[in-house]
Amino acid sequence: MTTDATTAQTTASASASATASPIVTTDAIAALREARFTDPGTITRAWQSRSRRSIAGDDSRLFIVAADHPARGAMKVGDDALAMADRADLVTRLATALSRPGVDGVLATAEILDDLAFLGHLENKLAVGSMNRGGLAGSSFEIDDRFTGHTVDQMARDGIDLAKTLLRINLGDPATASALEANADAVNACAEANLPVMLEPFMNEWVDGKVRNQLTPEAVINSIGIAQGLGATSTHTWLKIPVVDDMERVMAATTLPTLLLGGERSNDPEATFRSWANALALPGVRGLVIGRSIIYPADGDVVSAVDRAAALVHGEERI
Repeated sequence: MTTDATTAQTTASASASATASPIVTTDAIAALREARFTDPGTITRAWQSRSRRSIAGDDSRLFIVAADHPARGAMKVGDDALAMADRADLVTRLATALSRPGVDGVLATAEILDDLAFLGHLENKLAVGSMNRGGLAGSSFEIDDRFTGHTVDQMARDGIDLAKTLLRINLGDPATASALEANADAVNACAEANLPVMLEPFMNEWVDGKVRNQLTPEAVINSIGIAQGLGATSTHTWLKIPVVDDMERVMAATTLPTLLLGGERSNDPEATFRSWANALALPGVRGLVIGRSIIYPADGDVVSAVDRAAALVHGEERI
């Protein structure tokens, strides 16, 4: 690891000794800002020296925290429209989550992963690259979800462990055809590069000028059927799907490795945890990918929220 990155990580680790979780200090953020201006190659070198782990880990179960929302213009958590806007706060929350036992990695766009790599928080963690962020939330072109993020070549170069795409399937929007084609191309390219790729499919519709995901079991099953058929091979294709009613029937629709997405923060976190626990017990479900509901919990206690979700995934808690 580079001197600047090591210094930043040491600073964060020193602060962590006095608290329950590591803190990304102002000095660490200042070092990051300085490196981005004076020596951007420092970030590249941090990727090159990063310690990696196997995808399956010790128990073939995965808990990934997600933070690719800002790049699609979706920063809202609860009533706060710009909750995810403060980058130092977001990186600190992610670093805290990544420090906890049972957190296997993080899903994000390039600039967030670069921040974490420089600061040393991706050591022996999985890095998941988010590929398409062009369908900005609330836009008239939301279904035309261009691939504006990670590329397969870049992920292979930096040693990113998995890729992720978002696929909104809207039968009333002609842009769905190009979105399907782009996702198929991504599946083929990732397979060629020996890189697993998670497809996150949704059937949706336009309602009063806004995209609304259809979260019935039938809609999710339909989205799975479409998504898993994309590309010339399915050898490296995974799924990332929402938890809905009748998950046993939903999971019967695929043999692909599947991770569950957490969705937006719930007003009933206990019910959410119960639904996750039940779905995690199904064949084919390998774990959770959770973002805002975990790194911005309603009570503000990131450590407790993360620890509880990690225990669910890795079999240490039953509800």
